[in-house]
Amino acid sequence: MSRGLFRDLQWLPRPADFRAECEALRTAEGDCGDAIKALAAHALDDVQLNRLAKLIARMQADGRSTRPLIPFRLGVIGNGTLDLVVPALVATAARHGFLLECVTSEFGQAAQDALSPGSGINRARCDAVLVAIDHRGLPLGASSGDPALAQDLVAESLDIIRRMQAGLRDHGGAHVILQTLATVPEPLFGSIDRATPGSLRHAVDAYNQGLWDALRDASSSVLDVAALAETVGLAEWHSPTQWNMAKLPFAAAYLPLYADHVCRLLGSLRGRSRRALILDLDNTLWGGVIGDDGLDGIVVGQGDGTGEAYLSVQQLALSLRARGVVLAVSSKNDDAVARQVFREHPDMLLREDHIAVFQANWNDKATNIKAIADELSLGLDAMVFLDDNPVERALVRRFLPQVAVPELPEDPALYARTLAAAGYFEAVVVSEEDRARADFYQGNARRAALGKAVGDVGDYLAALDMEIDFRPFDRINRARIYQLINKSNQFNLTTRRYTESEVEALEQQDGVFTLQVRLSDRFGDNGMISVVICRQVERSWIIDSWLMSCRVLGRGVERMVLRHLIEQARSRRIATLIGDYIPTPRNALVRDHYPELGFSPADGEGEATRWTLATTAEITVPPMRIAASPDAVAAA
Repeated sequence: MSRGLFRDLQWLPRPADFRAECEALRTAEGDCGDAIKALAAHALDDVQLNRLAKLIARMQADGRSTRPLIPFRLGVIGNGTLDLVVPALVATAARHGFLLECVTSEFGQAAQDALSPGSGINRARCDAVLVAIDHRGLPLGASSGDPALAQDLVAESLDIIRRMQAGLRDHGGAHVILQTLATVPEPLFGSIDRATPGSLRHAVDAYNQGLWDALRDASSSVLDVAALAETVGLAEWHSPTQWNMAKLPFAAAYLPLYADHVCRLLGSLRGRSRRALILDLDNTLWGGVIGDDGLDGIVVGQGDGTGEAYLSVQQLALSLRARGVVLAVSSKNDDAVARQVFREHPDMLLREDHIAVFQANWNDKATNIKAIADELSLGLDAMVFLDDNPVERALVRRFLPQVAVPELPEDPALYARTLAAAGYFEAVVVSEEDRARADFYQGNARRAALGKAVGDVGDYLAALDMEIDFRPFDRINRARIYQLINKSNQFNLTTRRYTESEVEALEQQDGVFTLQVRLSDRFGDNGMISVVICRQVERSWIIDSWLMSCRVLGRGVERMVLRHLIEQARSRRIATLIGDYIPTPRNALVRDHYPELGFSPADGEGEATRWTLATTAEITVPPMRIAASPDAVAAA
């Protein structure tokens, strides 16, 4: 069952009639992006993925609109026959909301293409490059059991990868995705193989650890192929026949799984990982129906196989919350009855204060999920809904296709494994602010409750007792700034992306003004919530980037930021602020951002809508304290 879970992507629903759905997609009219994504959201094997990729290419060649899929250019280099991998990547990317263009290198030319400034990969200016090299593409296996030589070969292999990563970053400006190596299932020293210097397994382990230690920076990410292969079984992952016949780096049956893991990383790079887990209750968090069986009749807790199965779901939910995933409840139940389990059952791991929004009522699940998204100030595409009932799952998929709804097996012991295998909460980096995100959004729910209680907007904002902190980019917060720039999609005026090294360069660049903004209130610290980059042209500042976390919408933060920009611009004799809005499928939220702040229209460039504002403008702001600057605090 577990092997099939991963190989067959069993958390995804199976297509009812794949051929018929392909034909319907081919003949459909208008924008076809949503239909492509809907078909890609099913569990497709390597043959079906190949067919869908060809269909996408044909529709593009015919000039069909693929909106709202987001274009993404991925370079793919390695030591195998990667042309066999590309169709699976293209079709799978649509599942994650991308229209993927793959740029490949010639067979056996990975290192040369990475290091050459004029190579096709580097000239393509890819958004990211996947370096898909396995153990056969590096000199790790040539030590013949010699420990000293093996150590040298590990260092040489890591140096090759470092130079390739640097070439792709410096010559092509790409984010680089490196792979750990899947070790081989054929031992040289039997049971002591992994512990014996000179064995290939020992060398692969040393290489993988060196990769994690040496290449942890935000201009590159790691795809943990070693963990993936070990999860499904090394003997299953490696196919000697397919390597010998076609130079396929792993068994073709695992192409869908590999492609999904690659595209999860792409989604995380673009801020498309999920942020909230919505939980059903009866027969999802415990066995039985609380309304019928009562507190003593439900099954949950140690000492019972079924009860422990439900505890494993709760434990995973708690672990996800600890790394920043927001938890909510959507259940058809009486509110007081449902809450009683969280408050009084001695074996419950999840408690009421772990839940940001608790929706227990008799509304349909789709309505409740919308209400949860509104209360958390999150989009529906940030939600995952876990429910044992196939009817409820189908309803949510139909009416809220943006919400991720994993299929669940009949055995509750496999619920937690299935949820984890789906990879909805993929991360390329986890900051302290990420870990605190669940508390941020739980605070949002409390703020919403305060807003309902107070009523008047001005009184509500005053009651929040907000304090805002302005400071330029710095080394300490550089990783978080990079993360916000590359993850923010909705409140992002231009969606320009920068690598961490480019962010570092901005800190010292003449004619560039940088700003990071933090916000706290009576319910806690919201962390870094906004980033602004301005570039000086004569006596104007062009606002290159302005982005903000959606969790602070409706509090007038953008007006405080604008007033600060004007004050800083005046002090540098800047006469005009110029702001561009570049529309994307996800940032319609800020289409009227500049006119609502008092900017006047100007001539735009390309798809941009351009707006201007004189720095003589006076900006009204909500009640909010300004924190003392770090320099002022240090001087005091």
